[in-house]
Amino acid sequence: MAKRTPKNEEQTSDEQQLAPKPTSLFFTDSEDPDSYSLQNQFAENLEFRLVRDRETVTPQDAYKALALSVRDRMIRSWIRTQREYDKRDVKKVYYLSLEFLMGRLLGNALTNMNFRDECKTIMKSLGYDLDEIRDIEHDMGLGNGGLGRLAACFLDSMATLELPAFGYGIRYEFGIFKQEIENGNQVEYPDNWLRYGSPWEVLREDLTYRVKFGGRVTNYTDDRGHLRFSWVDTEDVLAVAYDVPIPGYDNNTVNSLRLWQATATQDFDFKAFDSGDYLGAVEGKSATETISKVLYPNDNTAAGKVLRLKQQYFFVAASLHDIIGAYKKLHKNFSAFPNKVAIQLNDTHPSIAIPELMRILLDEEGLTWDDAWHITTNTFAYTNHTVLSEALERWSVSLFEQLLPRHLQIIYEINHRFLKMVHTFYSENDPIISRVSIIQEGDQKYVRMANLAIVGSHSVNGVAELHTKILCSELFNDFYRLHPHKFNNKTNGITQRRWLKKANTPLADLISSRIGDKWVKDLSELRRLEDFIHDQAFCDEWRIAKNLAKQRLIEYIYIQNDYETRINPESLFDSQVKRLHEYKRQLLNALHCVWLYNKIKDNPKGDFVPRTVFFAAKSAPGYYMAKNIIKLINSIASVVNHDPDIGDRLKVFFLKNYSVSLAERIIPASDLSEQISTAGLEASGTGNMKFQLNGALTIGTMDGANVEIREEVGDENIVIFGLLADEVAALRSHYNPWEHYNNNHDLKRVLDMIRDNYFSRHEPGIFQPIIDSLLRDGDRYLVCADFAAYIEAQERVNTLWRNHDEWTRKSILNTARSGKFSSDRTIMQYADEIWKVKPVRIV
Repeated sequence: MAKRTPKNEEQTSDEQQLAPKPTSLFFTDSEDPDSYSLQNQFAENLEFRLVRDRETVTPQDAYKALALSVRDRMIRSWIRTQREYDKRDVKKVYYLSLEFLMGRLLGNALTNMNFRDECKTIMKSLGYDLDEIRDIEHDMGLGNGGLGRLAACFLDSMATLELPAFGYGIRYEFGIFKQEIENGNQVEYPDNWLRYGSPWEVLREDLTYRVKFGGRVTNYTDDRGHLRFSWVDTEDVLAVAYDVPIPGYDNNTVNSLRLWQATATQDFDFKAFDSGDYLGAVEGKSATETISKVLYPNDNTAAGKVLRLKQQYFFVAASLHDIIGAYKKLHKNFSAFPNKVAIQLNDTHPSIAIPELMRILLDEEGLTWDDAWHITTNTFAYTNHTVLSEALERWSVSLFEQLLPRHLQIIYEINHRFLKMVHTFYSENDPIISRVSIIQEGDQKYVRMANLAIVGSHSVNGVAELHTKILCSELFNDFYRLHPHKFNNKTNGITQRRWLKKANTPLADLISSRIGDKWVKDLSELRRLEDFIHDQAFCDEWRIAKNLAKQRLIEYIYIQNDYETRINPESLFDSQVKRLHEYKRQLLNALHCVWLYNKIKDNPKGDFVPRTVFFAAKSAPGYYMAKNIIKLINSIASVVNHDPDIGDRLKVFFLKNYSVSLAERIIPASDLSEQISTAGLEASGTGNMKFQLNGALTIGTMDGANVEIREEVGDENIVIFGLLADEVAALRSHYNPWEHYNNNHDLKRVLDMIRDNYFSRHEPGIFQPIIDSLLRDGDRYLVCADFAAYIEAQERVNTLWRNHDEWTRKSILNTARSGKFSSDRTIMQYADEIWKVKPVRIV
């Protein structure tokens, strides 16, 4: 860090009065750069980078200067980490993900680097509150939900565990959209998180790669007589790297998240400009840079499909060139590549990396097919995140021919050789041949990306025990029978640094006051809390910490959502916060809200457990049914919250613009965690783990990681209801939702109220599609079938809540038994069993 220039000896008296004093917030001239405190660095950044002083500083300036100062403190460790990896020539893991839902970075960095108290003092000296300054930061919302948040937790764990790792993704200019609620409807607005730049990222101009699209393939014979291929006449895009530091907790490791931005190879067409075509002069640049413009373009249109595939190949191609470039600095040939490089595909989105690596090895490096395939299959591992067959990506062959003609050739060859192997076990007419083929035949041919990922990887893992069982027995059973050794389970996890130590400081401090802070790096330490479940003083403090979180959420809701409705902090806080999808069954929760409303209306003087129900979710912009459910929830809330008969006994809120930062407020405040997906359809879920870690009890189906949470906490500390996964499968062939409607008076009453516009008097018929989906169209997600069991389970919850001491003990036990669900445990399993990478201590 550069020192300030010494003061001019001829300063005027006025200038001397304005100059910072040695005892002020600003650093002195005589200090050595190595001795600068964080306070000194803050002062320097405020003055020299932002051109501000104590009199002109704004809260935005204070945030930027603080973030830059914290980042600067990472720099030497960041450089040292990367240098040590290269010096030791260690095997590295590269995590390829189209999503990284990072949230805000400042708070996480302060936690991992133990700077919170020091920064709190610095902000206080300027008259600011650190938490308010942290809230200025825009969420880095480069993800849609659990997939991207899992990737972010994994990065934190890899750095904390000192694993040599890189994340690779796209630097979307616009992340997941900003959600507003207008007349009860979701309305999407751009999420321009980079409007004022990001103080965390570092532009790596030297890491710029050319990515090709389109063109044609030619062939020739090389000097050894081998047939070779060239991909020519392409339209090219430049991928420019931006690095974000990922600090580990309480160590010197700083790994990198490398994000690619698309730029044009030619910014300006002078010929078009000179001819008067001013828009055309920049049209090529604009079209090129659309690739990294927005997260998940709507692919319901042909143009959207083109852009989506371009995004996937763009970041994969740039990442592989970067990985290979780093490898070739230390190695003369590719014989050691799988021993030095592990690449994890986070779902099918990056699976185009398999033919891309083959293309590079064959066409650019001159390897034989067998050698290239050996390297490729021993390098890649694939994580599946869905059991919904319609969610498994596939791209039309015609689109591949248009965008990636050479890759299509390679995919056909991979498929030919793979099916030739399959034929050694099965006859040519066996149906398994068409099921496992990478190419889906028909009038319109498709490339099945999940099949490609399985064939081209040495490991295929599910993300919960039940999910992996379904993959092996149902979804990918054919592949499992062919290659059972490839399949394994890695139950998801979450980072306790963000989701407890940072998000719920009062509870984290209480825990540490009793058992120490080893749990921050070893979550199994929380088991020691079981010694305090009968300690009345501890239980009282536990409730106080929970109430502080509730008050914090209430204050946020009043400020951000402009609600006039009073929220009862003594009520049961019942939360369902996650991506809006029919299989997650936010609709079932909404029906329960109407049922509760009816119960109170029928008996206004009755004794009811007061309950506040929180929803927060974003629907995909083109997902009409999900958006209609959001409208229904808001319509129910409008009626319930303004009915004087209901009072404080029931309130319903849909909190807009769900994000990582909002989750950090809702989850610590919640008493009850709604994990009510149709059994067999949720791969894992990680929200369930975050709620459990913060002491919420779970009401849920035997789905995803709920199964394992139940195993950990015990039947008496979780509320399970509904059909099991095998019962769901067995029921589908003869399921009739009308039987439940006609035989369950409560269900019929609730649905009739919705149908008859009780919650939509000014918009009659608006919710008819929801009723049709449940009755006329077969109730695909078995909402009617599980309604009665869900109501009964909620009554069990009410009974438990009435005994506050017992509820508190169950809350403590849920936290105490959450140790399995740390992402540290998950990552160590990946490292030991799939990647074969070892920790590297940075001193």
